[in-house]
This record gives sequence, C-alpha cells and structure tokens, in this order.
Amino acid sequence: MIITANGKPAELSGEVSVSRMLEELKISDPLYVTVQLNEELVPRADFDTALVREGAVVEFLYYMGGGADGQGPC
Repeated sequence: MIITANGKPAELSGEVSVSRMLEELKISDPLYVTVQLNEELVPRADFDTALVREGAVVEFLYYMGGGADGQGPC
C-alpha cells in the first residue's frame, strides 16, 4: 500500500502499526522520532497499536536541543 511520508510516496507491506512502519521505512533513530499520523501526534505508548492505513499522511519529527553558544546568559 502507498502512504505519504515526509511529503514523498512510500510503500508498506499492508496495514501496519506505527512501530512496524518505522522498521519497514528504515527510519533512523526510531527511539527519538515523533510521529504525526494524519495531522495528529501519535503517543509513543501507542506505536504498537496505532495503525497506518492506505493513503495515510505521515511526518517524522526530530526535536533537537541546543546548548549555549557562549555569547550570552543561559
């Protein structure tokens, strides 16, 4: 089946869980990714039960923290 992942078509073996989708699409750092499925954030606790269906729109979000740049107060 075909979904849209980060704005590009992607193929999955069928209706799968979010966890399985991460595996099939070989998403880097799956422990640190936030998944938005059809414009809704999927809680990490639901990755094994939330289903990705034909035509789904998925975004993978990585939140990066930054440190002080030494130029001002933290």
